[in-house]
Parts: sequence; structure tokens; C-alpha cells
Amino acid sequence: MLRADLLRSEIATTFRRWRTLVLLAVLAGVPVLVGVAVRIQTGRHAAGGGPAFLAGIAGNGLFLVFTALAVTLPVFLPMAVGVVAGDALAGEAHTGTLRYLLVAPAGRTRLLCAKLVTVVAFCLAGTLVVALSALATGALLFPLGKVTLLSGTSIPFGEGLLRALAIAGVVALSLLGVAALGLFVSTLTDSGVAAMATTVGLVLTAQILDGIPQLQAIQPYLFPHYWLSFADLLRDPVYLDGILRNLGLQALYAAVFGSAAWARFTTRDITA
Repeated sequence: MLRADLLRSEIATTFRRWRTLVLLAVLAGVPVLVGVAVRIQTGRHAAGGGPAFLAGIAGNGLFLVFTALAVTLPVFLPMAVGVVAGDALAGEAHTGTLRYLLVAPAGRTRLLCAKLVTVVAFCLAGTLVVALSALATGALLFPLGKVTLLSGTSIPFGEGLLRALAIAGVVALSLLGVAALGLFVSTLTDSGVAAMATTVGLVLTAQILDGIPQLQAIQPYLFPHYWLSFADLLRDPVYLDGILRNLGLQALYAAVFGSAAWARFTTRDITA
């Protein structure tokens, strides 16, 4: 059973690091940059001009939440998660603190679970930081009101806010595959930098492969393939097929690479 004190210690240590705080600050800055850019753009053009997504944000600041999550999910969020996950165990091994953690009666399995839960907590925190920053920026720069969905129907602002929260939850769960992959890579090396770089490199490679038309046969099995399916929550009725496929794929990656991380870590010779 996972010990509460061990989990609290891991979460507190991770979120107190300057690297983590900088990553969260960068994530919070993306919606601000997008909002300011849209504000400047709409100031130069008449109402209704410009791309459709710009018009949507200018008409309702809540759309900045959807846009910011769509912008950060392909690159910024998975890279940030890759950095935290890749450093989870490799960083401890590099600084020589891993063997001291294992001296305590926590055990390797409990420590690995605590690391995984901490990375998942960062997935949720990073997503919420983007969403809250976008909501605050959208409220300051643009009007708020009824939300016009992709299907053309309008819903009250309160319901739109609930859909934004649901989208943030789906986005956070979409990062589970990256979290498990990064944790597995972190068990393979004693270099935190190498683990972080490898995880980020694998994320970028999967993104590139997912964009090559000739590889359509394997793309449904790549963890980023259904990431943007959260947009189906902005339809009426909501389309769940893509979202369920995304969550199922993330669960599969989490199970496979989580098990691989456990197999590697529980048999690894910790000498550093």
C-alpha cells in the first residue's frame, strides 16, 4: 500500500523545485501570449475578419481556454511532463539520493508508485495552470457570455465552463502515456539529463510519425494520435468515440510502460 507520508514528500519535493516552477510559469505564459496576440489582431481588423478561431476568442474569452489547451497539448504540455517524468528516478540516481530513499522501509514498488502519482499530479497541475491562465486572460481581454459550440448550438456560460473543465480533465488524462513512458526511460539511466532528453525526443518522434500520411496504418497506435479528440466535447451531442479511444490508448501505454518500469526498477542494481 502506498504510504501517504512518502507520497506527500515526493509531491512537495517535485513542486518545490525551481525547474518545476519554471515549467509551470512557461505553461501559464502561453495563454497570455495567445490572448494578447488575438487582442492585437482583432484590433487591426474589423469584427468578423481574420481566421475563425480568432473571431471565436474575440467574441467570447472562454474560447481562449479551448485554444490554449489545443496549442499546448501537442508540444508544451508533453515536453514539460517528459522533463518531470524523465528526471523522476534518473535524477535521484545522478545526485546519489536514490539509494538513501531505498534504505527507508518504503520499498522499490512503493517508491515507483509514488513517483508515478507525482508525475500524474504534475500532468493535472500543468493542465489546470494552462486552463486557469487562459480563463483569467480571456476574462480580462474579451467579453464572456453564451458559448457557440462547433455544431452551431449555443449553451449558457456556466455549461460552457463545465465543458472547459471536462476538456481540461481529458487533456490531463491524455498525458498518461507520456508520464509512463518517461518514468520507464528514467529507470534505464543514471543521468537525469539523458532521461529527459530521451523522453522529449520520443514524444517529438511520435508526433512526427503521426503526421506522415504514408504511416496511416500505425498512427492509431501512437499515443498522440487522438490527443485533439477533446474538441468533440464542444459538439452537441457530444461525440465520445475519439475521446474513448484516446483514453483507452493512454491506459494501454500506462499499463505497458508502467509494468516495464516496475520490472526494470525492482531488479535494478542500485549502486550510486
